[in-house]
Amino acid sequence: MKVWKTAKFLKKDKNIDLITRSYINYIYKYGPINDIIRKYNINPSDVYKLNQYTANRIAGLLILYLAKDKKRLNDIALKYDTSDLLVSDITPEIEGYIER
Repeated sequence: MKVWKTAKFLKKDKNIDLITRSYINYIYKYGPINDIIRKYNINPSDVYKLNQYTANRIAGLLILYLAKDKKRLNDIALKYDTSDLLVSDITPEIEGYIER
């Protein structure tokens, strides 16, 4: 029987920490989240909780990706593929250097 569980990794991988922090900055730093925080006067401790929660989730996905654990990544995708529409159309956005 499969049991859905959250696992916490105690052994710190500095690359995962660095990549996760970079991704959090990429996602939040210059996007609309800062406007939303100002507009609704969101408490800094609540912003910290949101950032920490997102960082922990990104780090978990990175660990599974680097471990090539496609089964668990697929399990997550299937579990959270619900009819609850949190976003409308998704347009992938990528930033970075491109060699030409």
